[in-house]
Amino acid sequence: MRTLCQEISGRVPELAHIDMDRVAVCMTRSRRGGRNGLWAKLTPLRFEGGARLGLRRGQRYLIEPLVVEGRERLYILTFCLPRYLELTYREKLVTVFHELYHVGPEFDGDHRRFPGRYHMHSSRAATFDDQADRLCDLYLATEPAPEACRFLRHRTRTLLFRHRAITGLTIPVPKLMRFEEAG
Repeated sequence: MRTLCQEISGRVPELAHIDMDRVAVCMTRSRRGGRNGLWAKLTPLRFEGGARLGLRRGQRYLIEPLVVEGRERLYILTFCLPRYLELTYREKLVTVFHELYHVGPEFDGDHRRFPGRYHMHSSRAATFDDQADRLCDLYLATEPAPEACRFLRHRTRTLLFRHRAITGLTIPVPKLMRFEEAG
């Protein structure tokens, strides 16, 4: 997945700001099979504007820093298996674009924000999804290296048969720590 995401950020100008060396790519087990439920998610590890401190319900919080292999990560990109692997090839690819499009254009650990109440997906989630589809089409038009996304053509059973296991990093979402100034 990391290789695919690096390939995407190298080929799609609107995602060129993403430094995959600062993104932890993980997997988690989906509790149930089937298509319903979460397929993937992007967890930003900073607050608005890349701030380390933020407000939630009137309280100040700090996000616990995530350091993997000696380098702080600004985002966690998580795929829910096996549910994600049971999607069609196109759905898997568009899901990757959907999650990468959440990465803020400043690449500061905050997600892409839209004006108004629905700051994560804009006032119309369908518009956000249309952007993911458009970016996917841009990527496919560059004739990407087949080895970068070939594995997405297979479902869980085939991948397990061919490789005996599906492995990946699993990282719990870092906790918000209540920040109280010394006084």
